[in-house]
Amino acid sequence: MADISANGAPKPPQTRIQRRKREAILEAGLTIFSEAGFRGATLDRIASEAGLSKPNLLYYFASKDAIYDALLHGLLETWLDPLRALDPQGEPVDEILAYVRRKLEMARDFPRESRLFANEIIQGAPQMQAFLEGELRDLVDQTAAVIDGWVAEGRLAEVDARHLIFSIWAQTQHYADFDVQVRAVLGGQDFEGAARHLETLFGRMLKT
Repeated sequence: MADISANGAPKPPQTRIQRRKREAILEAGLTIFSEAGFRGATLDRIASEAGLSKPNLLYYFASKDAIYDALLHGLLETWLDPLRALDPQGEPVDEILAYVRRKLEMARDFPRESRLFANEIIQGAPQMQAFLEGELRDLVDQTAAVIDGWVAEGRLAEVDARHLIFSIWAQTQHYADFDVQVRAVLGGQDFEGAARHLETLFGRMLKT
């Protein structure tokens, strides 16, 4: 479906240069928002990071909120994909450990996105409250039902499904959200060591 302009007419498709500039703005916004949070970010800083003038930036996005919303909505689908990939027909421990690995890989590959999400939550989720109470809650409920079913069948050790999911989020996203602390303590990141530790930790907890 074509984008619609304010007067109701279809917007012309963007040129390659326009797409490139829009992507540069989103990339710059991701960097600034993940570092400074929504309140600390400014259009001037984002424009400077993108290598554009502020009026040029405003041609593509009407406000700081518009850039932030575009980044959040682009992030949410990616963030939920690993949980959706959990296979109810699979081997329970293997499925959960695969989820742990995918979440840790996301912390490694998308640290700025993780910090953007964390900053939004810390600020009280002003842009994401409806998503958290709607789509995310529904997906967690569905996943918890699968895990509860595995427990009832004796295929997993007794565990609180929702708190298990929270623990996986906390222990994988830590490596992105607290990257500076991890590097200070370890002298650098160690995702391979983290993967071995978390697989051992959750594997021992979940096996019957």
